[in-house]
Amino acid sequence: MLIRKKIVQFFLVFGWLIWAFPIFASGEHDGLSNGNKGKRGSSHGYSGGHGGKGTHGGHGGHGYGRRKGPPKDIPAHIRERLDADGTKINLNGSQIGIKGMEILANTPELKNVVSLALQKNNLGDDGVRILCNSDTFQHLEKLSLWGNNVSEKGAKMISESPNLKNLTELKLTRNKVGDEGIVAIVNSTNSKNIIFMDLSANQISDRGAIAIANSPNLSKLKTLDLYNNQITEKGMEALLNSKTLKNLELLILVRNEISPGKQIDDLAKNQTLPSLRRLEVF
Repeated sequence: MLIRKKIVQFFLVFGWLIWAFPIFASGEHDGLSNGNKGKRGSSHGYSGGHGGKGTHGGHGGHGYGRRKGPPKDIPAHIRERLDADGTKINLNGSQIGIKGMEILANTPELKNVVSLALQKNNLGDDGVRILCNSDTFQHLEKLSLWGNNVSEKGAKMISESPNLKNLTELKLTRNKVGDEGIVAIVNSTNSKNIIFMDLSANQISDRGAIAIANSPNLSKLKTLDLYNNQITEKGMEALLNSKTLKNLELLILVRNEISPGKQIDDLAKNQTLPSLRRLEVF
């Protein structure tokens, strides 16, 4: 009887581990969506964690697994990833490269796309140029270019493209746009409708943070993710006392060059952002 009981207990524990493993394995920073469901902190304090994974309007992980190279039939792959209503396409992890971007930009079926997810597609600045100059993508509202080796040149193209004047969500996670690229983007009227902006891991320093804080085009911004950059207390202070970020609700500064201490506590306590609900620093 005792042996049977132990066997039952073993299978119960084993089953629980199988169920729980995906949760424990999902710790990588993936940004946050506008509809962040985590607990919101006080406007006079800051959270101790990053807040977990988000979907970023459907641009998050898609569960298709890692591709070893571009699809053999890129046009068919594009059609497969296009939503039935023709307004959203998720090509995350497809590795279509420059050749695939040229095909994408010349596919008439995509003329009504408003949400374009291009995470990890080996595009570089040349791929961004094709996107910005294409007559196909003239209605984009949500754009994800996560991990595409985009530099300040690509960022400047984004800031100047008439195709991107309607952007509400911009995800540039894990690129290298730097301060110059950020200055170009936030000083462009292409940013005036942006609600969600993820600039994680882009070599941004205080100069970029100050440019964001002083931009007249970011009055609608609600979520700003600056995870893993080079911002110090100076940049943090500029952001927390911005006169233009009046609708900012969530600010993420985790993994920057900000040291814990009384100065940080005072900055958080005395910040003047009227809508800030959550601040993540450490």
